[in-house]
Amino acid sequence: MTIILIIITSLISIIAFNDSTLFSKLMLNPYRVYHNREYYRLLTHGFIHADWIHLIVNMLVFYSFGSAVEYNFHLLEGAGYIHYANLWYISMYLVAIVVSSLTTLINHKDHGYYNSVGASGAVSAVLFCSIFFAPLSRISLYAIIPIPGIIFGPLYLAYCYYMGKKNTDNINHDAHFIGAIFGFLFPLIIRFDLIHNFIYQLFNY
Repeated sequence: MTIILIIITSLISIIAFNDSTLFSKLMLNPYRVYHNREYYRLLTHGFIHADWIHLIVNMLVFYSFGSAVEYNFHLLEGAGYIHYANLWYISMYLVAIVVSSLTTLINHKDHGYYNSVGASGAVSAVLFCSIFFAPLSRISLYAIIPIPGIIFGPLYLAYCYYMGKKNTDNINHDAHFIGAIFGFLFPLIIRFDLIHNFIYQLFNY
């Protein structure tokens, strides 16, 4: 399912690169969502990207961690915790796009100029879901420095929080932050006692 989502997102993004009308129609504009009730934008903006670099980086990170999360969902299905692992996985990804946008909606509902695009909120959710399942697995910072996920996670959240407050670039750090929290908590929505597996891995390395 990871590959399918990557293909769909890439195709829509590439089409939107060459169709400004479609791009404008799909992007997240909190003002239009709130005042014009164009609620679909809370989801559709996750399937378009600002440029090739934005698309490639998001999809590479998604591929790197999505396959592991998808595998863990199938393990949960095999253990009888869930049915239809693929459906749970897709649901997590799609809901993460929406949930990670809610803070943006609240903060910018009266700012007609504000727009946001990209799957970063959902990708952050997948990344942090992978940390939940394997907290001691190493994540390479800048593809060079390997850091255990349980350490990388708080550093990433602190960075997103700081940059979100600073608000000096064009990156929606709030979506990254909210998406990450959602992804980490999502397995507990499936079954709360999965927290025991997380704790066990931390203290039985």
